Amino acid sequence: MTENSPELDVLIIGGGQAGLAMGSGLKETLLSFRIVERHPRIGDSWRNRYASLVLFTPRAYSALPGLAVPGDPEGYPTKDEMADYLESYSERFDLPVAAGTGIVRLERVDGGFRATTEAGEPIDSRAVVLATGAFQRPAIPPVSNGLSDEVTQLAPEDYRTPGQLAAGGVLVVGDGATGRQIALELTANHEVLLAAGRPRRVSPDRILGRSVFWWMTSWGSLGPPAKAESGAS
Repeated sequence: MTENSPELDVLIIGGGQAGLAMGSGLKETLLSFRIVERHPRIGDSWRNRYASLVLFTPRAYSALPGLAVPGDPEGYPTKDEMADYLESYSERFDLPVAAGTGIVRLERVDGGFRATTEAGEPIDSRAVVLATGAFQRPAIPPVSNGLSDEVTQLAPEDYRTPGQLAAGGVLVVGDGATGRQIALELTANHEVLLAAGRPRRVSPDRILGRSVFWWMTSWGSLGPPAKAESGAS
């Protein structure tokens, strides 16, 4: 391990929901740890998304351990609400977050790990948790390269409001939550076609007056998998 940076037991790369939840758990231990987040502020990964983004999980099921999301538990938080909640969560539990710290390299060194920041600082640790989230890069179909320059093409991180698009038809490629939200928003002023790779089953928001997530929790489908029982035969 290097002499230029303190040795950590755990380095958490990513200060979103997973990284902060991991940090709150580590606060209950004697392990030394640090959370690094590439954005200038905790929650910026939410703030930088399209203006109308709303989570599809109610506030009661969007919270991290130990702190409820403010507002109606049955309602759905906006992207800015979620961003501010994550920032307040970090402050509430006094988590050691290094914001504005991107990691460009991770390698094994002397039985541990060495992460190198964008500024060239080495961070040595015994273990690393990759909490950067999934789907960080848009999947751009190769066919898009052959489209005319007159066709406006936007990835989700480039889209902000319907005003970015001229009048006319819009093709939204991708039938996930983001694709559906953007497609629905655009239908107010555009003719929209939503392209899906394959049929997708979508659960209703509520069943018999309760959130579908209440039912999923009751059935045990949202919890950790049950441990297999062991015993002598």
